[in-house]
Parts: sequence; C-alpha cells; structure tokens
Amino acid sequence: MQARGALWWSVLLVASMPVSAARSGLLTLKSENDSYSNNGDDGHYSNGVELIWSFEPGNDHWLRGLAERLPGWRGSSMESGAYRLSHQIYTPDDISIPWLIEDDRPYAGLLLGGVSLFDQIPHRGWHEVRSLNMDVGIVGPASGAEWIQREYHELVSSTEPRGWDHQLDNEPVVNLAYKHAWIDRFSLDGYQVEYGPATGFSVGNLYTYASTGLGLRFGENLERSLGIPAIAPAQGGWASFHPDQGFSWYAFASLEGRYMAHNLLLDGNTFTESHSVEREEWVGDALAGLALTWDRWQLSFSYAWRTDEFTEQDSQDTFGSLMLSRWF
Repeated sequence: MQARGALWWSVLLVASMPVSAARSGLLTLKSENDSYSNNGDDGHYSNGVELIWSFEPGNDHWLRGLAERLPGWRGSSMESGAYRLSHQIYTPDDISIPWLIEDDRPYAGLLLGGVSLFDQIPHRGWHEVRSLNMDVGIVGPASGAEWIQREYHELVSSTEPRGWDHQLDNEPVVNLAYKHAWIDRFSLDGYQVEYGPATGFSVGNLYTYASTGLGLRFGENLERSLGIPAIAPAQGGWASFHPDQGFSWYAFASLEGRYMAHNLLLDGNTFTESHSVEREEWVGDALAGLALTWDRWQLSFSYAWRTDEFTEQDSQDTFGSLMLSRWF
C-alpha cells in the first residue's frame, strides 16, 4: 500500500510538469547515501535520490510569469528554471531493533516535488547568484520509504529494517527556500579560483532555518560552469555547465552554518502525536568534492560532514553525494 502511495505521488508530480520543459535542458540524477562515506552505517540520513530538469524558460513560460509576481524578481531577467522530484529516507542508527528507540531520530520517509528559479546578476569582476526553491510533498507512510528500504535490503541481503511501525505519520509539507551568493574570481598559476559568501533561509512546516556560509571552487574553465552541489536539507541548488566545450574539471569546498528553528523530521508531526527528539538549534556542514565535465556530461562527487542535529546523537554524521548530468 505504501509503495502504491509513492508511485501515485511520483506519477502525479511528473505528469504536472509542462510539456514545454522537455524541449531542451539539463537532466541531473543525484544520489545521496551514508554508504558513500567511511562509516558506511545505515542510519540517520540513510538515502536520498533527486531528479532535476533544468532549462531556460521561453519568453511566455509560466515560470517567468511567476517570477514577475515575486518581490525582487523579474521574469525577463530570470536565467534558468528547474523541475525537481526527490525522495529521502531517515532512520535511527540501529534499524534491526523493532521497538521504539526514544533517544534516536524517528523513522521518516519524504517525497517532494518542486520548482526552482535561478538568477545571475553580473557586476564588474564579480557576480551574484540567487535561487528560489518551492516544494510540496508528503512525510510518512505514503512516501513509500518503508517499502523501498525493505525491498532494497532484501535484494542486497542487508539488515532487515524492523522499526518502521514507529515512523512519522502522513503529513503534507509545503516549503520555500531562498539562497543568495556573492562570487568573485581570480587566476592562480594558470588555474582559476572562485569564492564568496552566501546567505539563505527556509520557511515551511518541513524546515524553518536561516543559513550563512562560504564556498570555494578551484580548477579549469570555471566560466563554463556554475555553483556547488547542494545537499539536504537544501533542495535543488544551481550546479550547471555549458555543453560542448571539451574536458574541464574543478574541485570545490564549502562551509555552512544553520540556525534550525524547525525540523519536522526531528520535531515530529505537527498535528498528531509521534516520536520526536530534541533538536539542536545550531547545525554546521562541511562539504568537499570534485566535478568532471566532458562535452555534454558532468559527474561530481561530494563528501559531507555534519555536526549533531539532535542532543542525544552519539556521533556526527558523514555521507556522500553523486551527481550525473547530461544536456539534451
């Protein structure tokens, strides 16, 4: 039943994408998993998958009309838009225990569909980048997370997850997130360096937070690419490149701190009683990775370190993110 719920949500979200988005664009598949890190544990942020279709909207596209109605945005100057579909699984550290583990995070599945607006403002020698992400979806059994994890673990003969009876209840989610970065660039021994601060916020019944950070990129032909891959809880993120320009590469790193005023996945359901843990208000991420670009393809890998997200947490989490992108 849960698998059917996830399937119908996915069909609905994909079907809602306008046909005009399929003409030309960048298709990205992102996989985030704790098994990509050194610890390899199956706990906390266990798995995430996101499908992103980025494109330049036509002059009469509805996303430009939406941007025109938003404070501080202009439809005519919006550079890119995206449709996104993502699924995430969260569990406690020990998934073999069938009873409620009160001092570890709740079981939760998250299914989201969203749209993004991207804007770039050039200045003399530097530029600004803005992104606005709007998401709707569901937390709970209807996300299909229990079925997905059970079937996958059976397929690979891994530990049977036995505590999903204690997962968060079904709850629709609506969230909006904004990020603004100021980016400068200079040359160093034949290579390029790009760096700058960023601030952002998220508002909704899924996440409410304020963030600030600093990003760095180093490599070849940085002008043909843009952005550092985003990791959850951030959705989307503008990581794009210009196609058909041969091979190039860049390394990247970032630091981000967030004041978390609300996290549904830790605080528990809004309208019903559910398992919850005491959320840490201050959370920090460190991210490092490498991106390789060849003509119409790009492959990137990121490694993330995250400080404790709740007070009872035994150790800090690490996980990896793989992104494969192709222009069509």
